[in-house]
Amino acid sequence: MKSVLGQSDAPNAASPSPSGPSRLDSVRALVPGIALSACAAVVAMGVRHFVPTLSPLLIAIVLGALTANLVVLPASFGAGITFSSKKLLRVGISLLGLQLVLGDILGLGWGVIAMVVAIVVLGIIGTMFVGSLLGLSWTQRVLIACGFSICGAAAVAAADGVVEADEEEVLTAVALVVIFGTLMIPTIPLISSAIGFDDTEAGLWAGGSIHEVAQVVAAGGIIGGAALTVATIVKLARVLMLAPVMAALSIMQRRRTIGQGTTTKRPPLIPLFVLAFLGLVVIRSTGILPAGLLSAASSLQTALLTAAMFALGAGVRIATIKKVGIRPFILAAASTVWVAVIALVGVMMV
Repeated sequence: MKSVLGQSDAPNAASPSPSGPSRLDSVRALVPGIALSACAAVVAMGVRHFVPTLSPLLIAIVLGALTANLVVLPASFGAGITFSSKKLLRVGISLLGLQLVLGDILGLGWGVIAMVVAIVVLGIIGTMFVGSLLGLSWTQRVLIACGFSICGAAAVAAADGVVEADEEEVLTAVALVVIFGTLMIPTIPLISSAIGFDDTEAGLWAGGSIHEVAQVVAAGGIIGGAALTVATIVKLARVLMLAPVMAALSIMQRRRTIGQGTTTKRPPLIPLFVLAFLGLVVIRSTGILPAGLLSAASSLQTALLTAAMFALGAGVRIATIKKVGIRPFILAAASTVWVAVIALVGVMMV
């Protein structure tokens, strides 16, 4: 009787319209997870305020992992956390475009621009090759290669938006990028001094070899003089390479999907967030945006990426990390050295 009523009489009963309350319910379902991610972002950015050398992205992903392993989160948080790790992430990456001014990058000169292209292209190729020798998955190699060669955690997240890697692979790549990039903060100034680089040369090397924008700023500040400005512009030139690399990666992923004979939806030829990124680069380069708006957008971009990293961390368990093994760490070390050597050669040739 119950099953008959449930199947036959239910259509005649009052039920919510698919286009009305159900959509509202979907939005409400996102609130707990998004709110938790936002709170974690506030905490991580607060810690960064007192310890500038710490990346809020790393802090957030650690907070996420600790939360996932020490606290049993209600199922109601799931939808919002997933939303944060995907949608908020891509919006944050798009807003990176507002940090770039094409005139500043062109002002570096064609020699430095060629050096930046070589760092990104050769860095990715070399990292992918070593990763294949180590037997790592294609997606894990892609994430580490992009993160170490372009712009750290943001590049890892952007690559994940194209190749859809496993959560533990994303977490591993982000953690490695931040750990090894942080180690580079004192290393590059020390070696630059030993080599006898002036401030400009040291800044070029820092911007060309260190992974995160925040880490480059920290290293440039240690070197002093003109190094900070030069390092930041070179680093932002590497960030600009995010667009063509993601477009090329999307084409490769489409071909892989066809080759595997899968019915999974193929990624777009150029991901929407990449187009948004390029559009914002163009808008920023026109100089029409006020400084206050740019400052607010920069803070929002950091907050979105930080919230997204917490959400990514919240999806991983310690048992999962143990499965990763030593091979990604070996690849991370090799990639760090490889990118630094390419940048060093470039500085000496410019």
